[in-house]
Amino acid sequence: MPLRAADAGEAVGVARTGHAFSVLPGSDRADEDAWRSLAEASDEPNPFFEHWYLRPSLRHVACSDAVHLAIGHDAGRLSGLLPLIRRPSYYGYPIPHLSTWMHPNIFCGSPLTLPETSADFWRYLLDWADSNAGLALFLHLPLLDVDGPSFAALQRVVRDQDRPAGIVRTEERAMLRSGRSPEDYLSHAMSSKKRKELRRQHKRLSELGDVRFIRCSDDRNLPEWIDGFLDLEQSGWKGAAGSALASSNPTAALFRQALHGAAECGRLERLSLELDGRPIAMLVNFITAPRAFSYKTAFDEDLARFSPGMLLQLENLELLARPEIRWTDSCAAADHSMIERIWREKRRMVHVNVGIGGKLRRLLFRGMLRAETGGSSKI
Repeated sequence: MPLRAADAGEAVGVARTGHAFSVLPGSDRADEDAWRSLAEASDEPNPFFEHWYLRPSLRHVACSDAVHLAIGHDAGRLSGLLPLIRRPSYYGYPIPHLSTWMHPNIFCGSPLTLPETSADFWRYLLDWADSNAGLALFLHLPLLDVDGPSFAALQRVVRDQDRPAGIVRTEERAMLRSGRSPEDYLSHAMSSKKRKELRRQHKRLSELGDVRFIRCSDDRNLPEWIDGFLDLEQSGWKGAAGSALASSNPTAALFRQALHGAAECGRLERLSLELDGRPIAMLVNFITAPRAFSYKTAFDEDLARFSPGMLLQLENLELLARPEIRWTDSCAAADHSMIERIWREKRRMVHVNVGIGGKLRRLLFRGMLRAETGGSSKI
């Protein structure tokens, strides 16, 4: 359900000179240079809401003009950005609500905000939602980092306003955060027996031909590399299940454009494990210092006995040696069978619902929140 046309007009939530907030249709209303500057200065990096990823997401995955951008300005600078949508149902129940817009290949829902304006952005967004709730009962904010500054700012705002809000879902996924060297980290994360087995598999693989690890951070041969990745992923279980990127034209197009955009902005890192020049494991990282995101990986399942995907992940531990990167998000499902054998830290993500509108609407929301959470999930 699209936001009403009236939602897109005037800036709302203007609290003092130099501050403004608006909700506008489509990503083309945001200036790319300002968007890039915001992403580079954001207190919580989120590559999935940067222009090079979100614009192709909206172009290829969004439904018509249903997605709007919530945009904050401070002293003439773009100070906050979050994609929004109205949804008519909530986990199968006919409960209209406002929500951050995401798709299955977006792995973080934190808005891009300048450090000094995070609380202002949440305050203006909630003010706007109060005035433009329509049929929506609440605002749904998925995949916020419970330890991140964006969630902390949201907590302060809802507490200051005595606004009903709660965590309705929590999930954890592997992350890489340590002061150890790659070699030391691996020795603590994996038993000596398993490390010996991986060395044996690498040796056995080398008996088949020339084995090389290749790391790139530019756009050299990028179209061919992307084709190779899509083919490799499609050849495995994801292709058989219809969940590979190449299984649908929109997701394949998103992947192509996002990687080209990331390379242009210096955000892309590609790793490959090659056998006689043929990729048998491939991996994409998005580098948004001081954080990184391990976006996608694929490997040749016909060579699974040599663990090419695991061997490539060992090479990926070099992220620990980079002083500009504090930690790396795996972007993997919880309890991932491969990545959690190496990456031992956890990133805790929460889905938050926030009450909006007048007293009666918030009263109804409080009842729903108690029913959904048992009353034990206040933020």
